[in-house]
Amino acid sequence: MFLHYYVEMDQPAKEVETDLLDEPSTWMPALAAGALARGEAMLAQVGARPARDSGPTGRVGSNCPEIELGEPVRFPSKLSLPLAWDAGVRLLLPRLDADLELGSLGSTRSQLAINGRYQLPPSTDGRIPDRLAFHRIAEATIKDFLDRVAETLGSDGRARRPQR
Repeated sequence: MFLHYYVEMDQPAKEVETDLLDEPSTWMPALAAGALARGEAMLAQVGARPARDSGPTGRVGSNCPEIELGEPVRFPSKLSLPLAWDAGVRLLLPRLDADLELGSLGSTRSQLAINGRYQLPPSTDGRIPDRLAFHRIAEATIKDFLDRVAETLGSDGRARRPQR
């Protein structure tokens, strides 16, 4: 399944790029964990049961998904940062492959977007009662994640990053 979302930022793309590429592996996992927790709460509201033995975080000893970031790729009109997350045995978005894209919207504004792909988990033992609802929740989770990234990269992004 394909997911897409974008936000506009009141900052030049070069400024956002500097903050985005400043050790994202140290602050992005916590943002993904927050988005996944919110998505899983929405799943519970539609009647989806949690994965067996997943514990409260979905992975033993961690509530943050593992995030792999690729090398940034520069195109004439944008910067693309490959991203993959592995949320272990979590029910929602156990594996996401995506690209964070940053482009200019003039000299003072930019657009941050995410284009992602995931596979719906198998519908076993009634854990996912409605696959369309699952996709809407996956979309909401990606929106939440990108909103958190944009807020972190806001006018003083370094000051708002989660503590390491």
